[in-house]
Amino acid sequence: MPEKEPLFTVTDRRKFTTDGELRPGMVAAETPPASAPKPAVEAGREAAHPQAVTAPAPAATSAPAAAGVEPRVTPEAAGERYTDENGMLPEPTAAESAEQHAAYQESTRSLDELVAQQNPKARAAGPMTFDKLVQSIYMTAAIQLGAGAQPGEQSRVDILGARQSIDMLAVLAEKTKGNTTEQEARLLQNALFELRMSFLEITNAIATSAQQPGPQGVGGKPGFRPGR
Repeated sequence: MPEKEPLFTVTDRRKFTTDGELRPGMVAAETPPASAPKPAVEAGREAAHPQAVTAPAPAATSAPAAAGVEPRVTPEAAGERYTDENGMLPEPTAAESAEQHAAYQESTRSLDELVAQQNPKARAAGPMTFDKLVQSIYMTAAIQLGAGAQPGEQSRVDILGARQSIDMLAVLAEKTKGNTTEQEARLLQNALFELRMSFLEITNAIATSAQQPGPQGVGGKPGFRPGR
């Protein structure tokens, strides 16, 4: 009976015999060249962080070319960019001002509606007027001069802040001269007169107490302390 041919052939591809000798026809693999020794700094870093991989430095690209991002500028460069040759800020166009004003009005209406929904009893502030502006600065200065203290509470005076608020009203009076009604001008002048009188009383008290210091406080008034 004829023998069947084997379906596959087993080939011994081992390069060395069991005795460790090189088989005939085999070529010993070349030994890879030894890499140059690394500096001590790199060797220490790899020992401390074996998983760390140093990425190559990114190529220098201009900011506008990178996804259209506008480069950051220093305040000095921004000043040169947003001012003209005379150092003046550019004035927005009439269309830009109108568009911004309309958006602002719409935003304030939405805010008033939201406040009314949260607190139906709350009164809307309404639009700002010249009288409201003067009264707001006046009340700020009066509080800085020590007004509004509760009975038995020490008055706290911010004399420097009060001076700034009074000067704000003075600038407002100067810049609006000839452009206010008689009632608006009278309101502003009365506010300035009263605040300046209170300011003089306090500064005189401070000067007197500086010459004659007493244990009761500035000007001999218990609890009177000018703001820093």
